[in-house]
Amino acid sequence: MILLSEKSPTHVIQTAGGSLALSSRKLIFDPGHRALFVADIHLGKAATFRSLGVPVPAGTTQENLDRLSAAIAEFQPASLYFLGDLLHAKAAHNSDLLGKLLNWRMQHAGVEMTLIRGNHDSKAGDPPADMNIQVVEEPFMLGGFALCHHPQAVPGALALAGHEHPVVVLNGKGRSRARLPCFYLKSDQLILPSFGEFTGGFAVVPQAGELVFPVV
Repeated sequence: MILLSEKSPTHVIQTAGGSLALSSRKLIFDPGHRALFVADIHLGKAATFRSLGVPVPAGTTQENLDRLSAAIAEFQPASLYFLGDLLHAKAAHNSDLLGKLLNWRMQHAGVEMTLIRGNHDSKAGDPPADMNIQVVEEPFMLGGFALCHHPQAVPGALALAGHEHPVVVLNGKGRSRARLPCFYLKSDQLILPSFGEFTGGFAVVPQAGELVFPVV
């Protein structure tokens, strides 16, 4: 099992569609297409919960955008693909969040951005047109990769997807356990961990021939 951490921030895997760099930033860089793939940011989720009276931390939107900016600075992509659930709910369409998102988008105006529409995007609505983020349906083909939100088999392609927010539980000494976000590689699918800081996760149990790459 390979752990992704600050000491080992990337791990390159070879696929039929080309090499992919799995990053401890919880995203993937495709050097062949100079593309970044990120899943399940869920901007506005914390604000939605607070509007319902649930006490959760503030500031997660800017933190997520700052982390994306750091990834763009590191990998220098030509394009960025959101694999679904960029916005969490209709409540995300407020002036504060959209203002932060627009400011961030203007900082990276030279990067082409595409959203593969996820289930939360369908409910929240597409980003405003001035964001200059193309919105498409799944699967969206990019060479030998099928860009999706929902994990699925796409004939002749490796599906890159999100939605499940995979985590793996590692047992340590005594009763200690670590629940870590992970990349989950199957024969025809690679499921990304949730990028958002406030999104939870679903524990996966890899079967024979499947791999997980935990992020510390």
